[in-house]
Amino acid sequence: MTKKILIVDDEPNILILMEQALEKLEDEGVELLTARNGEEALEAIETEKPQLVFLDVMMPKMNGFEVCNTVKNVLGMHDVYIIILTAKGQEFDKQKGNDVGADLYMTKPFRPKSVVEKSIEVLGLSSTD
Repeated sequence: MTKKILIVDDEPNILILMEQALEKLEDEGVELLTARNGEEALEAIETEKPQLVFLDVMMPKMNGFEVCNTVKNVLGMHDVYIIILTAKGQEFDKQKGNDVGADLYMTKPFRPKSVVEKSIEVLGLSSTD
């Protein structure tokens, strides 16, 4: 079974940065998917069933908290590991992330290396150093 990572961000530069950081995992058989807004993200999660989602908060159509809440609490897809990526690092936002069922919270700017390390850990891959 192919392992899939969905990267959700409405900021093209962030999508590119994330894809570049994670592309070496494609050698491990990981498929990278992207979405540019909350609706696309939800659709991709339901159809593709990625094991890992990097989810931006501030997006058009549906924000990351709404997407996360729908996936975890409405659809009950608890096997999807959701990492919320946001420029907002306040405790309030982290609490909101926890409330909607996010598995982890990463603030921007993030280190691409930490994104890769977390992906390897979540997907159970062997490190590709």
